[in-house]
Amino acid sequence: MAALPRLLWPSSLVLVLWAGFCSAVCVEVPSETEAVQGTDMKLLCISCMKREEVTASTVVEWFYRPEGGKDEPIYEYRKTNHEFPSRFSGRIQWNGSKDMQDVSITVVNVTLNDSGIYTCNITREFEFEIHRPLFTSSRLIHLTVVEEAGEDFTSVISEIMMYILLVFLTLWLLIEMVYCYRKVSKAEEAAQENATDYLAIPSENKENCAVPVEE
Repeated sequence: MAALPRLLWPSSLVLVLWAGFCSAVCVEVPSETEAVQGTDMKLLCISCMKREEVTASTVVEWFYRPEGGKDEPIYEYRKTNHEFPSRFSGRIQWNGSKDMQDVSITVVNVTLNDSGIYTCNITREFEFEIHRPLFTSSRLIHLTVVEEAGEDFTSVISEIMMYILLVFLTLWLLIEMVYCYRKVSKAEEAAQENATDYLAIPSENKENCAVPVEE
């Protein structure tokens, strides 16, 4: 019975690690800045809440500014979703999380005219008994829409490194096979020589080993 906890320890450790990885963790990741024409583009806007901000109410405002133009409201979340009339009418989807730390939106079927600066404004109002202070933050996304997807330099390097690794592993495998083959061959030759030496009995030994015949 004393060994039972040791047997259960690895599975318990796996469960602890799994729970740690699956727990909600907020990381303020920057948004992608390039989109391909005709695809859906998620404009990532994450504002991690501090412990004292958990009881705050959140208001999100999205603005779009074309090159050389002014900011125009395109989307708002204030307990309910509201889409302003604009060039994006009918093409914006809300992708925010329930805890209002991720307040991202997705622009459906982006066009070349959708290039520009997108601003995500987050306003949180603390719900304290005595006072209700406000906390505001902004995220800017400089989006460029291209006609075709360009080849990513990182993916090219990764592909080259993969081929180099495959060639190296193939050569290493061949060398190991040749080494093992030679090692086995030498072992077989040594075994044959030992067997030959064992079977080869000198003539003197044969005479000495002769069984005497009784008269």
